Amino acid sequence: MPTERANANQVDATRFSCAECGATLRFQPGAEALVCDHCGHVNPIEEFDDPAIEEAVREHDYEKAIEALREESTSIDATFYKCDACGAEATPPPEAMSIQCPYCGANIVDAARKKRVIEPQALLPFRVTRADATQAFRTWIQKLWFAPTALKKAPLDQDKLHGMYVPYWTLDTDAATQYSGLRGDYYYVTQTYTTMVNGKPQVRTRQVRHTRWSPRAGNVQNQFDDVLVIASDGLPRDMARKLEPWDLAEFKPFATSYLSGFQAERYRIGLEDGFGICRELVRPVIRSTVMSDIGGDVQRITSMDTSYANIAFRHVLMPIWVSAYQHKGKVFRFLVNGRTGEVQSERPWSAWKIASLIIGIVVAAGAIAATIYFLK
Repeated sequence: MPTERANANQVDATRFSCAECGATLRFQPGAEALVCDHCGHVNPIEEFDDPAIEEAVREHDYEKAIEALREESTSIDATFYKCDACGAEATPPPEAMSIQCPYCGANIVDAARKKRVIEPQALLPFRVTRADATQAFRTWIQKLWFAPTALKKAPLDQDKLHGMYVPYWTLDTDAATQYSGLRGDYYYVTQTYTTMVNGKPQVRTRQVRHTRWSPRAGNVQNQFDDVLVIASDGLPRDMARKLEPWDLAEFKPFATSYLSGFQAERYRIGLEDGFGICRELVRPVIRSTVMSDIGGDVQRITSMDTSYANIAFRHVLMPIWVSAYQHKGKVFRFLVNGRTGEVQSERPWSAWKIASLIIGIVVAAGAIAATIYFLK
């Protein structure tokens, strides 16, 4: 089970001082150390030897974790603020006089409070800078079809672009499925029919396909490794999944040094609920395995009973640049993968531009029809 380490026992400890001059340090995306903006001194992030890294980021037994969570033996204290508008909870931004929710843009008036949470085990540090994320979004929005002109011309305030460490679960599991169903095999029957050819009836034949069904039952095995489940409900799940893939092989053991200058969201989807989502994510794969096992040309599944074993998990943090912008009173969110620069966003549509296109198509079609008519 995850245990508290001396250098990472507080999720909200995101302020660090330079060993040379005492100035506040911030983690720079892509860096391997905290570089002081004031004096330039390089403050190394504590590294672990290979065995320690493997231990820090390894999966943990799911059943033992659930039991331990009931006893609150693996949780730690952390400070979070809560957005009353959308419910998201995140660590306070460093040195902030006022707080704006990164997920919906609402002003935060709720005071920060202590909560007990499961300690993260690993994270992917930011690699994409704020400037690069801003430019990626500007490029993306300029390529949008039928986007309102005002939105394309509007300046993007970098202060509203928040670097967030978003909570995820990674889950491993073995799945054993007992099923019953029907196997369909095609066969063909020669059919005779009469058709008219040049006004005269002619007898012809054709092959008609039929399906022969036979019952099937059996057991299949699946193994799943590192199924990613986002533990945030502050982000649109489908949009967040489109930020994948993540370079999971590059996980670093959790250290609060990486959080310096960023915010970390508290998970709101717990481990048990996360595994419930995992089951839904792997279900299409299990169905595909069952259908392959049934065989034939077509399959029908009448029942599936799946049991899960050897479940293991990690609580990890993924780096995402998040912002919310408003257009005509509606909030739209955009996300940038903090490792690859991949952009995903909700978007408004220009009704005027769409209507203009439709009118243009109708006018053009009318002109073509008129031309054809007069040429006859």
